[in-house]
Amino acid sequence: MQVSVEATTALERQMTVTVPAERIDNDVAKRLQQTARTARIDGFRPGKVPVKVVKKRYGAGIRQEVIGDVVQRSFYEAAQQEKLIPAGGPNIEFKNDKEGEDFEFVATFEVYPEIELADYSAVEIEKASAEVTEADVDTMLETLQKQQTEWVEADRAAEDGDQLNINFEGFIDGEAFDGGKAEGMDLVLGSNSMIPGFETGLVGAKTGEETELNVTFPEEYHAENLKGKDALFKVTVNKVSAPQLPELNEEFFTKFGLEGKTVEEFKSEVTKNMAREMNQALKMKLKDQVFGKLIDINAIEVPAALVDSEIDVLRRQAVQQFGGANSQLDPNTLPKEMFEEQAKRRVTIGLLVQEVIKANELKADDDRVREVVEEQAETYQEPQQVIDYYYSNDEMLNQIKSLVLEDQVVEQLLSSAKVNEVTVSYEDAIKPAAQAAAEEDAE
Repeated sequence: MQVSVEATTALERQMTVTVPAERIDNDVAKRLQQTARTARIDGFRPGKVPVKVVKKRYGAGIRQEVIGDVVQRSFYEAAQQEKLIPAGGPNIEFKNDKEGEDFEFVATFEVYPEIELADYSAVEIEKASAEVTEADVDTMLETLQKQQTEWVEADRAAEDGDQLNINFEGFIDGEAFDGGKAEGMDLVLGSNSMIPGFETGLVGAKTGEETELNVTFPEEYHAENLKGKDALFKVTVNKVSAPQLPELNEEFFTKFGLEGKTVEEFKSEVTKNMAREMNQALKMKLKDQVFGKLIDINAIEVPAALVDSEIDVLRRQAVQQFGGANSQLDPNTLPKEMFEEQAKRRVTIGLLVQEVIKANELKADDDRVREVVEEQAETYQEPQQVIDYYYSNDEMLNQIKSLVLEDQVVEQLLSSAKVNEVTVSYEDAIKPAAQAAAEEDAE
């Protein structure tokens, strides 16, 4: 077998492979003999069909099967011979497949980039830490209470935060417009679910009262025909209800799966959950920052095949997230451009992380794997069953090992970086990175 390789781009290779005719002919002959032993052809007893008869009837198809097998085997043999690691399946083009002549094909494929990691010691990383304070817990308890708010009819003027049941109809230049009418709609004043001026205009209204609101639709309103238009809304208040927060008692705790708990025990559980969420958020932000810097100082090309494969993964995840497991939406209908940047970043991180693992000979620490499994099991009623399940399922356990190994990569990089310790509030700790960045830009 003769092999020649040409680099057409930084990552693309064109490999020409020539396979001796004898190898093809021998494989075809063997398969013809096998077929002759099982072929059923009128006029011949089973197993007694002459090879030349089998060749006449099945020869062309058998030759194509042999060529397909030879291409598959010889491609990977040639790649090994040339010390090339394909980053995806090859595009195969036959150059010569005439019977009796040497078979020749060209395989076009991408290889993994050669990576020489840049020095990470000049990188500056901001490592944030936070604590869950008593005030944070009180705020969370109030939030949980508000989620279970009960509405009690109030015989008074409406206040901000009240829920009103209303009928309304909107008019522009004296004419009613589509979508501007509703009956029996519940509206919480201060929720900002209506256009500016609508909710504030109902503060002070009473049950049974009719009122008129003069408002202006925002310029960025979603309906083109209403943008910037002045409108009159005629509103009837059917009912005014005041919010009533539930008490922190056993009935309330049961709604969160914490039967038989005291107030202090409930607060303790809430605090633990808040701390777990906060630490996870800080960990993810740190990891994103460390990997972001790793990308910044290591400009590498990534194989398009790997990016396309990652796009397919992101498409399927998007369909499951928004349409559920039973969604009929074809993931391939989602535009590739939606996921291209994210896919490229994930592939880049994956390649660089693997290089860090290789350069530092890292392996997932068994004790840490056990610790992560136990942490995840804590959130279930029967933790030991969950632990046993993980350790009896190689796929699930390997996922945990990958997470632990990623953490070890982060620690390895941090050990050589310039790390600045900062303290942040619980609220800032759990705030998504994109939101925090947007707020910084707005300042």
